[in-house]
Amino acid sequence: MEAALALLTVLALLALLFGIQRALLPDTSVIDERLRRYGMRHADLDDEQAREAVGEMMSAHLERAIAGRGFARALQLELARANLKLTVAEFLALQLALTLGLAVLAFVVSGFAPAAVLFGGIGYFLPRVWVRRRQAGRLRAFNDQLPDTITLMANSLRSGLSLVQAMDMVAKEGAPPMSEEFSRVTREIGLGNSPTDSLLRLVDRMRSDDLDLMVTAILVQHEVGGNLAKILDTISSTIRDRVKLKGEIKTITAQQRMAGYMLAGMPVVIGGVLMLVAPSYMSKLFQPGPWLVLPVCGVSGIAVGFFVINKIVDIEV
Repeated sequence: MEAALALLTVLALLALLFGIQRALLPDTSVIDERLRRYGMRHADLDDEQAREAVGEMMSAHLERAIAGRGFARALQLELARANLKLTVAEFLALQLALTLGLAVLAFVVSGFAPAAVLFGGIGYFLPRVWVRRRQAGRLRAFNDQLPDTITLMANSLRSGLSLVQAMDMVAKEGAPPMSEEFSRVTREIGLGNSPTDSLLRLVDRMRSDDLDLMVTAILVQHEVGGNLAKILDTISSTIRDRVKLKGEIKTITAQQRMAGYMLAGMPVVIGGVLMLVAPSYMSKLFQPGPWLVLPVCGVSGIAVGFFVINKIVDIEV
């Protein structure tokens, strides 16, 4: 019965959102008039095309409203690091939809306000976790490909190609994400940016210490001269040793990292499930009184323990 009520509530919310969208949908004659004004021809838009136009206009308005703000620039850089084809407005809309959807669904199922707060917080952080996971996976693949990429660039320089031509070869011959990032670098250079600025922006996007070492060597060689191919060979050998050592450390600390994830995630999962299936049992923990310090201390202890375990297993190479 509760599951059916939750499903009906979700359907009602979807119907409400669809109705609001339909209510905000302008008359297609206004769009036709604009297209006739600029295109000098009559354009027949069906309802689907009109809805897409309205969605794009609403997204554009939101994008302009948050443009130039510090958090918007930081979030845009995070999305670029994860290689997500989303605007800041689209990501914020997704985050808001997940937060409200999970909070309402949890409240309908359990009728327990703390459950709505917990699942709303989960919905808020899920897109962030997704972005961070994509960033970590992309950075790991990038660092694994970097030694071979540097060797390819060094061989290209020995064959007589310039640095820009060597980077263009990496963009054409390499595999993602290496080819994607160097393709972006070559496009920026083709649009008039200097190779130095394009490489520095690449370092900002990827946040790779190995890449920073390579770019620093290129910039120093550009200033003082020298055999860049030989320098790149030395850096490639150093990075290979670092990648090998990082892999060994990751293997050794895998059990400790998994223990940290389990110890931090298990109380949250069990508490969330109990809030949904037995809200009357969990409500006693949140009643006014001195025992309210128990959930606060529990959450604080979980956070501190997870942080300490991560610091122990995070070994710098």
